[in-house]
Amino acid sequence: MTKKEYAERNIGMTFDFIRQIIDHPEIFDTIPDNAELDFIDKDMPVKAKGRGGKRNIARYKVERVFELVKE
Repeated sequence: MTKKEYAERNIGMTFDFIRQIIDHPEIFDTIPDNAELDFIDKDMPVKAKGRGGKRNIARYKVERVFELVKE
């Protein structure tokens, strides 16, 4: 996947996430304060803990809907 394809995929997932939040505002309750969102494709493995130091990251697996990944 080229950098351009990767960026386009991430932008598309971001807009899909926004559309889902509009339809289901209760999703906001699953996002911790000051969290960085990380979208994971349904075909990609979940990233291991411990990367990125002590960043507050909320990971969402992207299938048909966005699902919070509990660590």
